[in-house]
Order: sequence, then structure tokens, then C-alpha cells
Amino acid sequence: MTQASPSHQTQAESLSGLTERVTFHSPESGFCVLRVKVRGHRDLVTVVGHAATISAGEWVTASGDWVNDTTHGRQFRARLLRTSPPSSADGIRRYLGSGLIRGIGPVYAEKLVALFGEEVFDIIEAAPQRLREVGGIGPKRAARIAAAWADQKVIRGIMVFLHAHGVGTARAVRIFKTYGTEAVEVMTGNPYRLARDIRGIGFKTADMIAARLGIAPHAMIRVRAGISFALTEAMGQGHCGLPVEDLATLAEKLLEVPRPLVDEAIALEAAEGTVIAAPVGDTPCLFLAGLHHAERGIADRLRSLLFAPLPWPGIDAAKALPWIEERTGVTLAPSQAEALRLALRSKVLVITGGPGVGKTTLVNSILRILGAKGVRLLLCAPTGRAAKRMAEATGLEARTIHRLLEPDPRTGGFKRGEDSPLACDLLVADESSMIDVPLMHALLRAVPDSSALLIVGDIDQLPSVGPGQVLADLIGSGAVPVVRLTEVFRQAAQSRIVASAHRINQGRMPDLAPGETGSDFHFVPADDPDEAVRRVLALVTGRIPRRFGLDPVRDVQVLCPMNRGSVGARALNVALQGALNPTGGPRVERFGHVFAPGDKVMQVENDPEKEVFNGDIGFVGRVDPEEGELVVRFDGRPVTYALGELDALQPAYAVTVHKSQGSEYPAVVIPVMTQHYSLLQRNLLYTGVTRGKRLVVLVGQAKAVAMAVRSTAGQRRWSRLREWLAPGPG
Repeated sequence: MTQASPSHQTQAESLSGLTERVTFHSPESGFCVLRVKVRGHRDLVTVVGHAATISAGEWVTASGDWVNDTTHGRQFRARLLRTSPPSSADGIRRYLGSGLIRGIGPVYAEKLVALFGEEVFDIIEAAPQRLREVGGIGPKRAARIAAAWADQKVIRGIMVFLHAHGVGTARAVRIFKTYGTEAVEVMTGNPYRLARDIRGIGFKTADMIAARLGIAPHAMIRVRAGISFALTEAMGQGHCGLPVEDLATLAEKLLEVPRPLVDEAIALEAAEGTVIAAPVGDTPCLFLAGLHHAERGIADRLRSLLFAPLPWPGIDAAKALPWIEERTGVTLAPSQAEALRLALRSKVLVITGGPGVGKTTLVNSILRILGAKGVRLLLCAPTGRAAKRMAEATGLEARTIHRLLEPDPRTGGFKRGEDSPLACDLLVADESSMIDVPLMHALLRAVPDSSALLIVGDIDQLPSVGPGQVLADLIGSGAVPVVRLTEVFRQAAQSRIVASAHRINQGRMPDLAPGETGSDFHFVPADDPDEAVRRVLALVTGRIPRRFGLDPVRDVQVLCPMNRGSVGARALNVALQGALNPTGGPRVERFGHVFAPGDKVMQVENDPEKEVFNGDIGFVGRVDPEEGELVVRFDGRPVTYALGELDALQPAYAVTVHKSQGSEYPAVVIPVMTQHYSLLQRNLLYTGVTRGKRLVVLVGQAKAVAMAVRSTAGQRRWSRLREWLAPGPG
């Protein structure tokens, strides 16, 4: 980490100027690096500070200190950073060219300011017909600019209010989209609604607004909002609820209020039904109402499925077994044959096991036998890549769970459910370790009682990113039949990837000795982070593509234990993007990331309207700063994003292991360093290694690999599903 020492300048100085360029901006923290034209300075000044949003062309006023950074040189470190719309022609040109108004990019911004000067804002608002005086602007573009500006007029009013309360542009737009013209009324009535209703606005931002609006720190509206926030934060860690004591302690620390106030707020939230009290074992816990109902709903639906009759007539396994072996040319192992017999008579069945144990062969055999009997089959998986792999393995259509359930953008839910169930006799859900509680509940609500259910997944992989541990709870409850395949077949056992994965899963070190030429598993030592980054870059950009004939962008995936750090996904993305797509045509920078044609990107949230979902990987096709949009191709399908929507995308040359679940790549490179210690877990390393199809390369320290292999102390997830499922009273 670079060291910065204050120079011998007067402290708490102030400066102001025009933002020429936004070098970096993190939407998560607000941290930004700006290049600012400041009066009295011949060269552009580097200003480092925090702003909710910032665009080129905006006027900034900062107070802070001058420092000499050992890496980046002299810069102004702002403790307070304020922004305001530009008034000069140069500032207006940059502001309009930043993509704020769709239909105006840098070229048209230049033309508009050249013709109308500093009156351009008034012209757009009061006399939009005059826009057609600018060459290239016809009636359609003029109407679009005027309409966009009219929307901005309302948004600007909200932005002025928000800027006065410390919130920036991107969040203002989201607030307007959520509440419309009632936005200011909602915010003044209960600013904590923002944290509940709007993605990207957390409790701390809402709390800051509330303080500026005069809401006291001990006000019950604040303490109650803090309880819900603490539970929502726990949900982000995979929990469905929290022990009451843990929640109260967390809330006390977060809110800095006395315990009696926290207890009163919990009681009020419980009385209103926002949170629900229920024990997990002997531990009193509190759950967000939605997750509590979803877990109970999963258990109820599974019981309904289990006790309804099979949708197909009895099948003689003694005849079916030789029939399928003859048609596939594969002799099933005794464990597979027993599992097949169980599947043919089970209404609900879980099949689990690691790589090379024959899950695919078994599932294919089940599907072919039932398909020959006229059983209507539906296949699904949590991600697009997992669904594609499933379709390739079975020869049958497979869809993502979201597409199968048909998202309803109007309600934010799904069109398929109890009133419009799926038309199937057997639903197969693959990669089920990834399915969280809300998604499993939605899926089961759409499965008719008459259907059977086959759940397939690897219990030893990481649990879902979302709340709960559905697969583990299903297996641990004893409520449904489970087949656990453990025998590694001879052909698979010859793969060092498969052998290494099983050794890791058993708590044994994988063989890190140099592999033979043609081996599919390698360890490349790197003693420090800088060396690790150099070796990862060399592998991805040169050695792997040359030796294996793979495309470095499409076929090679870097998987990191974590986002942060010099060998984390964020830093490696910047390095890999620079090495693999250095020119990339026209590029835009938004939300701390640069996007250019050819870039590999990942969607990081579900967007039913665009039909793209968290974890989908695509490639940037067209970047059009003039139109204010960018086009990404997902499996060949073009999806258009306005520049203000690019916080839903991030570069994907490197992604976290968590984000890779359900995917499989020809080649995987995994940095494993002791700096990742907080996330070095056995199931994380196992999940990463099992993502590689033809090649896996670990880069880093043998000590770090050993730390991961030994560590099974993954955080317990607070969930009640296992108890809801367990036989007897729930």
C-alpha cells in the first residue's frame, strides 16, 4: 500500500475548479480520483476524495490537504467534496457530453454549445424546436432530447434536495424511478424507506439523510429501521435470520443507542410482523418475515410433493436397467444402478456427489427411461451457463430457473406459480447448491403436486450466494431420499483435476509437484503478490493460449477467493483488461469501471426486463457515447444498457469463486495467496478447482493452499429449513 505524507503546506486548504476527467470512482465507497482544472495551477490537479457520483464537467469545491503520494505524486486529498452543475461553456460541454442526456454525446454537446453557448440549458427546456438548428439533429432526436430533459427537470429538483443532504446523482435517479413525483415527500416522511426500497442505497446513506432532516439518533423510527437493516445485512452473509442476542448486539453497535431501545424496537417490529421470532435448536432467533415464510413454504411444498402419487405407472427396474445399458453402451456401477431403482419409485429425490462420480450418466439414464415412458420432462439450473451445460449433457432443452418461471417485470415476481403451474411430470434442478431460499420457494410454488422432483448438486461446493443452505438442509433433514455417489470412475480418476478436487474435499493437500506435459492440473509458485500478478498475466495472455490453443478472453477464466487486494478480482480485472483489450475502440467509464468493445463483462444483478441475471457473462459489442448506450451480447443475444445502468455490469476477466458457481470453463487460473486468508476455505478451493474442464492452474503459495485445505470453519448459516423439514412437529 502506498504511503502518503503531508507536505509542508497549510492544512485545511480549499480549492475549486472544473472536473476535466474522472480517473476512478467506486460506487460502493464513493472514493474517487479526479483531474481538475484549478485557477492558478498550470497543470491539472489530482483530487482524491469521496462523492456519491461525479461526472466530467461538474464544478467541484474541496477542502482538505495537499499530500505527496510516493507512487502518484502531489495530490489534493479532500476531506469534503461538493459538486454543482457547470455554468461555463467548457463545463456545460463536458457535462452534456458525459451521457447525462440520452441522444447527446461529446459530438452533439460540442455542436450545441458552439451554437447556443451558455444558454443551451434554457434552449433545451424552453425552445426545444431550436435544437433542429444543429446539424444532424432531426425531429426524432430533438424530441428525445427534450423528453429526456423534461425527465431531468423533475430529477434535478430531487437532486438539488439530495445534494443538500449529501446524496449524489445516480442515487437521485434511482429514487425518482422508484417514487416518481412523490420522491421528496417519501424521503421527508421516512428516509429509511430508501434503504429498504432502492438498490444501492444502504442504511448509512438513509441515516445520513435522516440526520440532516432532523430525525434524532434515539428516534424509534431510526432504531426500528436499524433492526431491519441488521437482518438484511445478515441476509447478505447467507443467513435467513439471527440469534436475538447477536442481532441486539449488532444493532447496539450500529446505532449507538441503549439496549432497552433496541429491545423495544425489536418488540415493535415483531408485533407488526416485519420480523418473526422462531428458535433454531435451543437458540431464540429473529427472521425477516419474507425469508421465514419462504423457508416454511419450501417445507410445505416438499411435503405436498412427497405425499402425492407418482405421475408415471410402476416401472420394472429389472427390465429398465438392461434396456438403458444396451442403448447407451454404458454399464452402470452397482451404486448407480441402486440409485436408478430408487429414482424410478421416488416422488422427490436428491442426487449429490463430486466430479467424476457419474452424476451425469445416472441422470441421463433416468431421463431416457422416463422419456421413453412419455413422462413430460422439464430441466433447469440457476445460471445460464449451468443450463447450457445441462442441455449439452442430456441432449434436452434446459433453461435457467428464472426463464422457466417467466419473470414478471410488473410485479418483480414470476408469472409461474400456484395459479399457473409448470406443465411437467418431472422437474430436474441441477447445480442445486447454488439455489437460495427465495428462488427455491418460487420454483417449488410452480411445481404441481402431481409432478416428481429430482434435485442434483454437489453438497461440498460453496453454498448459495443468497440466503440459506437449501441443498444442505434437504440432505441433513432426513425428510427426502438422498443418493450420495462417491465412487470415482477410472477414466475420471486419470484427471489430476478430479484427483486434486477429491483430495481437497477429503482435507488432503493436492499434489503440487510439477505435472507431466499434458497434465490438466498445475501449481505455479509465487512468493509475493506482485509476482503472483505477473504470473497470472503471463499464463492468461501467453502460456495457456499457446500451449492449449485456447482463446485468452473466452476460454480462460481467472477465479479469485475475494474481490479486494492486489491479487483480488478487482485489481486483476484492471490488469487483464489492459493486457487483453488495450485499444477496444470507443470506451466509457462509469461506476469505477471502463467498458470498451470486446470486453468480457458479468451481469451482477437480476434484470427480468432485460432477461439477464446475476452471473451471466457477455461481451461488449457496441459502445455509443452519442446515444448514451452500450450493447452487450449474452450467448449471441444483444442487450442494450443506458450508460447510467452500467452499475449492473462489471469486467469479468477475473471473477470471484462465488460468482463462478454453476459455470465451467476450458481453463481456470486461481491465485491462492495468504493475503486471502479470511476467505481461504476448503469448499471455496474445491469449488474453484471443479470449475476447470481441461486445465486448472493454482498460482501462489503452497502455505495458502494448505490453509484452505485445512479450514472447514466456514461461517454457520442461521436457517430454520432443516427443522421445518424434519419429521415431527416443526
